[in-house]
Amino acid sequence: MWWIYALLSAFFAALTAIFAKIGIANVNSNLATAIRTVVILLVVWGIVFARNEQKGLATLSKHNLLFLVISGLATGLSWVFYFKALQIGKVAQVAPVDKLSVALTIVLSAVFLKEVLTVKMIIGALFIICGTLVLIL
Repeated sequence: MWWIYALLSAFFAALTAIFAKIGIANVNSNLATAIRTVVILLVVWGIVFARNEQKGLATLSKHNLLFLVISGLATGLSWVFYFKALQIGKVAQVAPVDKLSVALTIVLSAVFLKEVLTVKMIIGALFIICGTLVLIL
């Protein structure tokens, strides 16, 4: 079932790139990112309240909050740089290079989370890295 959500994530990420490229025409990329972020906040908090999941706030530990805040900072920086890249680059080049994050995540999961890398994962990551280099060079 996880892969269905992952495919939906990929589909909506693709739409994000297309709609963002159209939406940032003649707009400051930071302002565009801020507008997008407000929309995301409203949608996600709407889902949380609609499903009555806000009760989980009381169960969060300081450790949970710390790493969720750090993750939020990383996401925010990712979006700022992504929108700037989209503004000045071609979406067909920017979006695939952004997906280099997949290969980086594979490596970082082994380093920080001690996840075991399989041969298939390593080969897949190398293909992503090679594909990214082809697009950049």
